[in-house]
Amino acid sequence: MKKYRLILASGSPRRQELLSKLGIDYTVRLKNDIKESYPADLNPENIPVYISKEKAMAYIDGLADDELLLTADTIVCLDGQILGKPKDKDDAKRMLQMLSDNTHKVITGVCLTTKEWQQTFYSVTEVCFDCLSEKEIDYYIAEYEPLDKAGAYGIQEYIGYIGVKSIEGSYFNVIGLPVQRLYRELREIERKYSCSVLDKP
Repeated sequence: MKKYRLILASGSPRRQELLSKLGIDYTVRLKNDIKESYPADLNPENIPVYISKEKAMAYIDGLADDELLLTADTIVCLDGQILGKPKDKDDAKRMLQMLSDNTHKVITGVCLTTKEWQQTFYSVTEVCFDCLSEKEIDYYIAEYEPLDKAGAYGIQEYIGYIGVKSIEGSYFNVIGLPVQRLYRELREIERKYSCSVLDKP
């Protein structure tokens, strides 16, 4: 088989940075107005997988034979309630107040697609938050950009420094891409399809 060229279908600077730090060459390809809806009866673990597959469908007709498309989606789940990206600052404050003094799950679904096959996986991380004051929440919302993040927070930012008591699972998954699992999946693709994706020893 030809060597696959990795295509990242995400405008997230955090996913781009994480993928770059793996030392993998990739190209960003973006399409606007991709719906991120899902059936109401899905289990939380299946929601980001479903959305990542829906994202892939928007690109598949334009894929070349030697291209491997990476799509991903991240959600926050608190007591069975799904927290996506907040609609506005008031919604962000509501979400952070819910997460305060609570433990929630961050779930990222990843879809790897070529013109011939598709495979998916997901990663789950449990995050335990300390009690956040209204002043701390207001400061974070005012000084950072919570509106483009599931659950209205970035663990690598101020709110993560002061608020996260513990995590169980991948830290990078909380940022938006479980890179260790992704690396292993790409290695398995190389083995299975006798191709090269990573150019790594």
